[in-house]
Amino acid sequence: MPIDIEKVLGAEIPPVDARWNADKVILYHLGLGAGVPATDPAELQYTYEGDLKVLPSFAVIPLMGTIIGLFGLDGVNINLAMLLHGEQEIELHAPIPVKAEITTTATVTDILDKGKGAVVIVEARSATRDGEPLFTNRFSAYIRGEGGFGGPSGPPVGNQPPDRAPDHEVQCPTLEQQALLYRLCGDKNPLHADPSFAAKGGFDRPILHGLCSYGMACKAVVDTVLGGDVTRVAGYAARFAGVFFPGETMVVSMWVQGDRILLGARSKERDAPVLSNAVITVKESA
Repeated sequence: MPIDIEKVLGAEIPPVDARWNADKVILYHLGLGAGVPATDPAELQYTYEGDLKVLPSFAVIPLMGTIIGLFGLDGVNINLAMLLHGEQEIELHAPIPVKAEITTTATVTDILDKGKGAVVIVEARSATRDGEPLFTNRFSAYIRGEGGFGGPSGPPVGNQPPDRAPDHEVQCPTLEQQALLYRLCGDKNPLHADPSFAAKGGFDRPILHGLCSYGMACKAVVDTVLGGDVTRVAGYAARFAGVFFPGETMVVSMWVQGDRILLGARSKERDAPVLSNAVITVKESA
């Protein structure tokens, strides 16, 4: 197994400093497919610095340094071709500003045995330079082929949608070069760009970043249910249920239940799941 559980479980990942400005926020939004139609005032709030807002899913972008730090821990030896994102959760402690400098501290909180793979769970806490908490990320790295070591399997997956038609459904088309654009946000895993590397992982072509799908679904909910108010999102969790290929259309389904919006996403062309067991918790509007 490429993970020494005794060394890695409970290990602290070295702190990571990050900074961003309007250009990086806009690049992230463009990587999700924002800006269509280009002159739509609602879309310009994502793509033009004149009245720029920040999607809450942007909280995953400073996480890249922490993920790299996980791979650098003593006792971790992961083949990137066998690595997939398992689940992602963000908790917002304050609205994300257009410009900021932060420090992220992180800990490996669990290592689970999923039979066909192993899951490493990390909690990463990000705060401003003044020490004010901004957001917390919890993510799981799924390493295919490394399960069966006899560890705990973890709790059952929650956030099941109700057995009825969704309250809203949105179709989100993607560009064939979507992954090539999104990788400029910081995730340079060749799985999303290099066909030969993708083939080593068992894919016939590069796949879209799971966190790009995650952000696309978040934008769909904010725009459809929350009237574009990014500040109403208190938290967002999702399970990565399958791969999505650039050029496909993502169908995002939403069920509104009080202060919880349950959602799922699938590929329209293959009718295959992409995100499942997902929920956005919302705050009352000001």
